[in-house]
Amino acid sequence: MRGSFSQLVCLPSPVAGGRASGSREAPASSVPERLLKQLAALPLAKSALGVNDVMESQGSDQSLSPLVAEHDKHLDEMSEQLQFYQVQMGEMRLKLEQVIKENERLHEELKEAVEKQLETLPPSTFLGSDVFADEDIIRNLQDQLHLANQEKEQALELWQAVSQELDQLQQQYQEYMTETHIHVAERQKQKDQLTGFQQLTKQLHLANEKTELANQQFLKTVTEQNVELEHLRKQLRQAKLDVRTATAKVDEMTKVIEDLQSQVERKEEDVVSAQEREEASDRRLQQLQSSIKQLETRLRVATQDAEQLKTARTALEKQVRELQAKCSHLEEEKYDAVVKVRDSMQLLEEANLQKNQALLGEKQKEEEIENMKEAVSQLVQDAAARTRKEVEAARKQYNIQISRLSEELTALQMECGEKQSQTERAIREKRAVEEELEKIYRENQGNEYDYRKLEELHQRCLRAESAKDDLQLSLQSAQNKMKYLEMNTEEEISRCQEMVRKLQSILDSEREKSGCVSEQRLRLQQENEQLRKEIEDLKKFAMEAQKKAKLKISTMEHEHLVKEHGFEAQLKELEDANQNSTGELRRLLVAQQKATNRWKEETKKLTETTETRISNLKSELRQQKLHTQELLSQLEIATEKVVENEKLMIEHQEKVNRLQRRLSQAEQRAATASQQLRMIAMQKKKSASVMDLENI
Repeated sequence: MRGSFSQLVCLPSPVAGGRASGSREAPASSVPERLLKQLAALPLAKSALGVNDVMESQGSDQSLSPLVAEHDKHLDEMSEQLQFYQVQMGEMRLKLEQVIKENERLHEELKEAVEKQLETLPPSTFLGSDVFADEDIIRNLQDQLHLANQEKEQALELWQAVSQELDQLQQQYQEYMTETHIHVAERQKQKDQLTGFQQLTKQLHLANEKTELANQQFLKTVTEQNVELEHLRKQLRQAKLDVRTATAKVDEMTKVIEDLQSQVERKEEDVVSAQEREEASDRRLQQLQSSIKQLETRLRVATQDAEQLKTARTALEKQVRELQAKCSHLEEEKYDAVVKVRDSMQLLEEANLQKNQALLGEKQKEEEIENMKEAVSQLVQDAAARTRKEVEAARKQYNIQISRLSEELTALQMECGEKQSQTERAIREKRAVEEELEKIYRENQGNEYDYRKLEELHQRCLRAESAKDDLQLSLQSAQNKMKYLEMNTEEEISRCQEMVRKLQSILDSEREKSGCVSEQRLRLQQENEQLRKEIEDLKKFAMEAQKKAKLKISTMEHEHLVKEHGFEAQLKELEDANQNSTGELRRLLVAQQKATNRWKEETKKLTETTETRISNLKSELRQQKLHTQELLSQLEIATEKVVENEKLMIEHQEKVNRLQRRLSQAEQRAATASQQLRMIAMQKKKSASVMDLENI
């Protein structure tokens, strides 16, 4: 009985565990109370933030900076997020209160159930034989109670973790609130600074307006003085113009007198020059007549030379024809062709030499013609400038054509020499081939190798004949070129003859002009007589004009002196007034410049300070933006944690429900066990009574 009672006494261990859990729950319940206090403090902070936001919105309306407006928008968004999180925290607070109440209720129910079970147990001792039968049931009940206590401890650990996370969130929230308060204070400082800057700018605007008014007054005085100066300057200009007009009239009169005198002198010089021209024209007529005779003689000589050149060219053509006949004989006779070609080459060389000599003679004659042309051009420069230009252009063209023809002749000579060398080579090859053929005929005629050689030699002969044909064609082309050159030379000679005819016509025109010059001479003499009469009349008119001009000049000089004295007095007065006004203006300008320099320095300093402050404010705003971004990231993390905590709370509620179910099951099991124990005790009592009766 004692052993069974000791085992039954072990049943209050769950009650002790329940009491221990209740002692553990005490700090847990204190934690939500602290959280509730902190959450209750949140609306106050929100209200403070709302007031600060209103003040900030007013300040942002006053200071129209875009950065401050953006920051205000960001703060509004943050305040909205805080309101949302506060609502969520209120809901979490209600849920936590419900969970705490349910835990307390379950704890009390467990206590009551265990106490009732303990009260129902009898204090008497039982037999050891019956206790051993019920040990398995008691152990099972103890295991169930132990598991329930473990689950309760796990739930408490989860509750502590959730409370720690809530503490961390509260700390982060407090840090954020402190940072927002600091930011609000900084914003207020910035607004105060901006108001100070605005006041300074207003002062500067007022000072600038004052300076502008002073400048306007100064400009009015300056404009008035400028108007007076312009009026005086106009008077001076009019006086100067009057003086200039008077001087100009005097100068014009003097110039008229000088022009009349110069005209008289020029007419006298023209008379002298006309006489000299008459003499020079007579001399030129004589020289032209002599030069015309010389040119006629030279032209006759040139025509004779041209006829001689024609005869020489006909002889050269005959020689070329003979050379062509000789080339035709070269086709018929191979061996004789070489000798004839050599003779023809010699004849060609002689013909080339003759051609060169003829060309040299032509060049000499052309030089003589050019000399003649130069002499004619020197004589007829004044009268025939156009004809000289045409002659020079034609001469240049002919010279260019002659040089081209000479170059073509040299090129043809070179080609003839090359072709002669080619013909000589072909003849040598033919001779070598013929010698080889003779050797081959002398040797064995039946060998195939000799037959091949014969074929090769035959091909060489054919090649030599084709080369000979090519050379003949080239010779014919060279002869054609020679004919073309001869035709060109004939055309040039005909052109030269035409030029000579033109020169003769020019000489005739010059003779006619000389006759006109004699007629002009008579006319000039008559004009000279008329000019002499006019000069005498002009001299008389000039004397009268000089007298009148002297009288006018004397009167004008007197008037000019009187006006000069009056203008000098006015100028002195104006200069004195101008000096006084300029001195005052300079003083005012110096004072204004000093004031403007001071204002500029002050404005520069203020602008520099404002720029530095603005840069600092911009940097602070950037930092605050970064800080707000960090806070946003932290808020996002906090929201994620809140979501996780909600999930954990849901899991915790599920676990609490499970624990409640298990407790209910354990209570049922304990009730069944207590009933079984009661039944066992009743049976033991009955057996004991039976045993007592038997013993009695």
